[in-house]
Amino acid sequence: MKHEKRSTVHIAVVIPAYQEERLLPRTLASIPEYIQTIIVVDDASSDQTRERALSFAKEVHQKQSQAVRVLSLPHNVGVGRAIVIGYLEAYGVGADLAIVMGADAQMDAQEIPQLLAGLSDQVAYVKGDRMKHPLVKERMPKLRYWGNRCLSLCTGLFIRNLNLSDAQCGYTVLRLQHLQDLPLASLYPRYGFPNDLLIRLYESGLNITQVPVTPIYESEKSKLSIPKVILPISALLLRAFLRQAIHFLLKPLKRLK
Repeated sequence: MKHEKRSTVHIAVVIPAYQEERLLPRTLASIPEYIQTIIVVDDASSDQTRERALSFAKEVHQKQSQAVRVLSLPHNVGVGRAIVIGYLEAYGVGADLAIVMGADAQMDAQEIPQLLAGLSDQVAYVKGDRMKHPLVKERMPKLRYWGNRCLSLCTGLFIRNLNLSDAQCGYTVLRLQHLQDLPLASLYPRYGFPNDLLIRLYESGLNITQVPVTPIYESEKSKLSIPKVILPISALLLRAFLRQAIHFLLKPLKRLK
């Protein structure tokens, strides 16, 4: 997407946030002013995450530079479901594109143009790729690095793309017109969401591309527990295998009708 088109395309940034009172303000302050809408989905945080988001929204409203919407969920639904809620909110306010950024300041907002440049008429979804960065092995914790490699390989098999190298990166752009092509209610609601979404995009015949982004790991504490993630993601990959196998087996039957 060319730079001059940004004024005619409504871009929203969706930020799922859970217990991010410390880093959310830094994330929000980094978002450039050409982003028309910012949507913070507070996933029932018990800290000051909601208050930090509302304070930022008040400041922006006074400047009249952007629209900031803060959605407070009554109970914790998981990062994946929070993103879907953010997508639907963005679509409801007329956004054409939704960029997902984490609330933990692990994504460089100055790289948004790189993600947008990955879009074309044939591409529905652009995914950040930290693995292409020359310092990824130095910056990314080893367990995360090798876990990501393994999950990317497994997910790549299901989308027929062995070049997929960073399935777990949450820095993405989606064309919101394709929400109707996705089974939003049944997408995995928690940390397996990126893998499930990639597979569902592929099954819907939508094109995906990767764009290099910078891996950022500073003082933030990860909420990710590897044992709690591996089993659910393995289960959703098994479901994808069964779903695709059934679809393959039924194709000859459909031709006979």
